[in-house]
Amino acid sequence: MKKTRKIYAGGLPIGGGSTISVQSMLNVPSTDVEGSVKQAVELEKAGCDMIRAAIPNIEAIPLIPAIKSAVKIPLVADIHFDYRLALEAVAAGIDKIRINPGNIGSDDHVKAVADACRSKNIPIRIGVNSGSLEKEILAKYGSPTPQALVESALYHASLLEKFDFQDIVISMKSSDVDTTIRAYELASEKCDYPLHLGVTEAGTERMGIIKSAIGIGSLLQRGIGDTIRVSLTADPVKEVAAGLDILKALNLRQEGVQFVSCPTCGRTRIDLIGIANEVEKRLQGCRKPIKVAVMGCAVNGPGEAREADIGIAGGNGEGLLFKKGQIIRKVPENELIDCLMQEIDKM
Repeated sequence: MKKTRKIYAGGLPIGGGSTISVQSMLNVPSTDVEGSVKQAVELEKAGCDMIRAAIPNIEAIPLIPAIKSAVKIPLVADIHFDYRLALEAVAAGIDKIRINPGNIGSDDHVKAVADACRSKNIPIRIGVNSGSLEKEILAKYGSPTPQALVESALYHASLLEKFDFQDIVISMKSSDVDTTIRAYELASEKCDYPLHLGVTEAGTERMGIIKSAIGIGSLLQRGIGDTIRVSLTADPVKEVAAGLDILKALNLRQEGVQFVSCPTCGRTRIDLIGIANEVEKRLQGCRKPIKVAVMGCAVNGPGEAREADIGIAGGNGEGLLFKKGQIIRKVPENELIDCLMQEIDKM
């Protein structure tokens, strides 16, 4: 993993070899304080490490103390164009700010934000998207290329560096997966700021998860990235689940269940699809760092179950229950799930 500089959002370290954090964003209207607080609590329970909230106007500032009093994880203020909102967010106790310095006016405005954030040890994320590049940069490159995204991000960073502010996180997101990957690769070569990974406007749950897994996962696999957000047109809780799953698939998070199940074939003689779905559903809230295997037959089942901490391998209307590579007992199909869950509860 590339060693980036370490910054802190509240008590959460980002970069410098820290555990990769998963974040999401509230999608309740900013005018709905009660609904925003409720969703923030749900996200924290789902395992979210950091929450972002849109602060479109001064009326949204009360969201900050309300949410911070309800959750323990850091809160990020998402601000565009109005530097005064950043100053108000700092005064209200925000942990991190997302703002692009090039969009907030004069150097005096940039300095005011940099000084306020420095005084409270609040980092700033610069977020560049392919749909919002500067006209000059677009004219130079002709389209939102990876090079254009990186040049824009480093331009915004230079405006903060001018005022000796370097607690910066950078993101360069595109809805095109390949453009996203190449932009982050290039940024990783050009700077040591922590990188916030994500594929923007990735789509609804099905395709959004696929695009995010490819974009985010391929970068993490190469040691690039310090914090991630899976962007879905869906319940933000599903973003958190997908983000955690990406990290678990790459063995970058150990807590929680690693679930293995076979795709079934003509040898399968039990309702493996139904059993696997039910087991996965029951394990959603389990934080035990265990590997659970649900296999359909004796071809791959026993071997995979031996690799797992616990698992089942199906037979003809029945299944074998394995634990740490040892057969515990043979169980009728209608008792398999309950027996498996009982054994997991004991672990």
